[in-house]
Amino acid sequence: MTNKAGRSGSCILAGFALAAMLSCTTPSASAHETDKQTDRRIADANALATTDTAPRPQPQSTRRSVARAEKGPYYVDFRARTAASWGHAFVWYGKTSEKAVEVAGLTPAGDTLAYVLGHITFVPSETGASYGDLDPEYLTASYRVHLNEADAKRVFAYIKELQASSPVWNAETINCTGFIGDIAEFMGLKVPHRWQRPENFVNSLKEMNGGRQMVRLSAK
Repeated sequence: MTNKAGRSGSCILAGFALAAMLSCTTPSASAHETDKQTDRRIADANALATTDTAPRPQPQSTRRSVARAEKGPYYVDFRARTAASWGHAFVWYGKTSEKAVEVAGLTPAGDTLAYVLGHITFVPSETGASYGDLDPEYLTASYRVHLNEADAKRVFAYIKELQASSPVWNAETINCTGFIGDIAEFMGLKVPHRWQRPENFVNSLKEMNGGRQMVRLSAK
């Protein structure tokens, strides 16, 4: 009898211990439901906060029109590069969507002798691309200004006229910085004094105009 009673008591105690363990390790159904509701409320709150605070993207058409307003589809790029002496100033111009560029600048026609004589007198000139104008490794300064189509037609026509009307070069009076300075002045930009190194001239041109990237010509 004593052994049976002891075994019964042990079984009862074991049952209570097992129940206590289960109650500690297994959440009730109501607890599960409460946790799910809490998680759902947190998720809803996060979604609402994200919706309220995240910036809404602009429609594609709006973004494109803003980009067009900031930068025109055409450009003139005032550039300077290294050379055997002081360097050279020139312009690239064209359409932003195209890789091909046109180059205009004022250099003495010929080789070293023409350059040396050009410091004494006037020598025949060339107004197209010269050696190094298309090579980025020689570039020392650049200032690109954008234009709309109507203004680009006027500026590009002026560049062509300037090339046609610049038959001579002289280091002191009719030189490369003066040439691109005439283009900048036609575009309505503030122009620094022209008797300085090409690199300094281009950097000063950019600084004097506040680095503005879009130019609109005044009405004719």
